[in-house]
Amino acid sequence: MQDTDSPQKQNSSIGLHEIFSGPEGLRAGWGLLLFVAMWLAFGMLLHPLLRSLLPHAAEATQPMSPIFMIAAEANSLACVALSTWVMARIEGHRFRDFGLGDSRSSRHLFAGAVWGAALLSILVLALRAAGALAFDARLLSGARAVEYAGVWLLAFFIVALFEELLFRGYPLHALNRGIQGMCNQLGLRHSAGIAFWISALLTSCVFGLVHRSNSGESTIGLFAAGLIGLVFCFSIWRTGSLWWAIGFHATWDWMESFFYGVGNSGTVIRGQLMASHPIGRTAISGGLTGPEGSVLVLPVVALSACVVLFSLRSNAPYGRASGSTDKSPPTLALD
Repeated sequence: MQDTDSPQKQNSSIGLHEIFSGPEGLRAGWGLLLFVAMWLAFGMLLHPLLRSLLPHAAEATQPMSPIFMIAAEANSLACVALSTWVMARIEGHRFRDFGLGDSRSSRHLFAGAVWGAALLSILVLALRAAGALAFDARLLSGARAVEYAGVWLLAFFIVALFEELLFRGYPLHALNRGIQGMCNQLGLRHSAGIAFWISALLTSCVFGLVHRSNSGESTIGLFAAGLIGLVFCFSIWRTGSLWWAIGFHATWDWMESFFYGVGNSGTVIRGQLMASHPIGRTAISGGLTGPEGSVLVLPVVALSACVVLFSLRSNAPYGRASGSTDKSPPTLALD
């Protein structure tokens, strides 16, 4: 006897397949939702484990200890790395395809680190010249200074790797792929550039907003975080990888928190090299937020964009999805 429901079931399964899958596999929107769900789920599993193994390290205090930051940020990095690895397996990519596959990774990491330290120093010295920041004393010296310098550099490298993977790793890739697909369907020219910069703007806005959870954060600080997120995206557009942004991010935070001893989005650490305090109007000094809460951070962020433009050669731009209507010459693709 013929099954009269077979055509309906077949059409239903085809329709369901089209909802979740497109020409390039899992649709970008579903991929992004799955990534976020896994990241949250891994966090719910691993954070209690961290608290049970390192009960004292898992307690946040002010000033923050290096043990707490390394433990907490390594836990967060593990969650995002696992989520990225699973999505890579689902979509047929390699883990390093989401911003870590760079043949010049060490060169870009080092260059970013140098510029992060240099530009933060310019900002701090500008604050001091404006009479908005005072240095009180040097707190560490000798072997103790070297010990804290090393452990805090490790901590901030983990912070940078975690945040860049979370905001500009798979999520940027998925948004870029999904938006570019829509641009291609609309027949837009330069769809690769349009999709990337819309994705960059969205991820940078989220990057800025999540800083609201930091104690002592300010409106200027949130705006500056979003802008520096765009600069990091610009470096990804130029190099095709996260490494310049990781280096810049790590040493910016390290110089800010450890070397100069100023606030970092309102966070103060234990074991800083210098003691300092802000002076005068919060809009100029940054107040409890630190240099990132000062209006003087804005020209420094603009200067960092110029550094990306003139120091990073655009020979490996961010990858394009297949079927792009962009008529510019083909380039290396991350996927």
